[in-house]
Amino acid sequence: MREQVIDRPTVESSVRWFVVVNPISGSGKGLDDFPLISKLLRDNGIRCESVFTEHKCHATELTVSAINSGYRHIIVVGGDGTLHEVVNGLFIQKSVEPSEVTIAVIAVGTGNDWIRMFGIPTRYSEAIRAIKEGYTFLQDVAAVEYEESMYRQVRYAANVAGVGFDAAVIESLQRMRNKGCKGKSSYLRALIKTFFRYKPTGTKIWVDGRLMYNNLMLSMAIGVGKYNGGGIQQLPEAVADDGLLDITIIRPLHWWNIIFRLKRLFNGNIYTIGHVLHAKGKHIRVESSPELPLEVDGELYGHSPIEIRNVHREVRVIVNRSFLKKLKE
Repeated sequence: MREQVIDRPTVESSVRWFVVVNPISGSGKGLDDFPLISKLLRDNGIRCESVFTEHKCHATELTVSAINSGYRHIIVVGGDGTLHEVVNGLFIQKSVEPSEVTIAVIAVGTGNDWIRMFGIPTRYSEAIRAIKEGYTFLQDVAAVEYEESMYRQVRYAANVAGVGFDAAVIESLQRMRNKGCKGKSSYLRALIKTFFRYKPTGTKIWVDGRLMYNNLMLSMAIGVGKYNGGGIQQLPEAVADDGLLDITIIRPLHWWNIIFRLKRLFNGNIYTIGHVLHAKGKHIRVESSPELPLEVDGELYGHSPIEIRNVHREVRVIVNRSFLKKLKE
């Protein structure tokens, strides 16, 4: 079943990496830890040019500029949101095919869900070892089309997009951060706060042209990665290069349905919860009344109606050896 050939290019001294650093990622960890990261990159013979982001979507702009200037290797020093911006830059630029650019991640974010899928260590020296070893993998992404400011727009998800409750949690989290609430516990606080305020919405969901859901819905996750929300296995059966999007739909439920099954959210058994449905498909359409909010890789974007399609093996990423072992099993 595994047709993908895993590349292991030699990381030659002539290769020059463009490093996109988000200084506010991880509540300022990106800025505080970059001197150490920079030293480790030099010690491992990885030649690079480093640029700090200065505002939202700046990583996208930097990526486009770097590729147009000839860079074909990019290191992301940030979290899932920074990676999201870089991946979207790949699809905006027109100099080369997205798959001709290699992306590596040194995680300094809060959630760091994307790296969990590919076994990238959080320890900086180990993440840089993976970059030096140079194993790459072509992953799928999800092209998410949505409504915003009365226009149809598109963003590319490297990991997971959330509709409904998931997006409402991100909205609550952003308000908390604007008030100075930071740290990993802030997501949990936002989740609990939103759960008791959010109302399920009448939703229709089509998968590959077939209406598969028409009822009240609490939450929906669609993507190519397994993890979301700081380690929750919301899409435990996702395969990053199978040409399909995984879908998890959560029907309305009471808090005790979750509290006594909390472990199942983290150990890959979410589908054993009776209120949770699972599907796979190449194209998903979501309609609702009223409109549902949308988040893509932890970033808020517009609302329903939403269409999501799989873009097969278009983003080349550095992965860890442990990920490759699992592919061979």
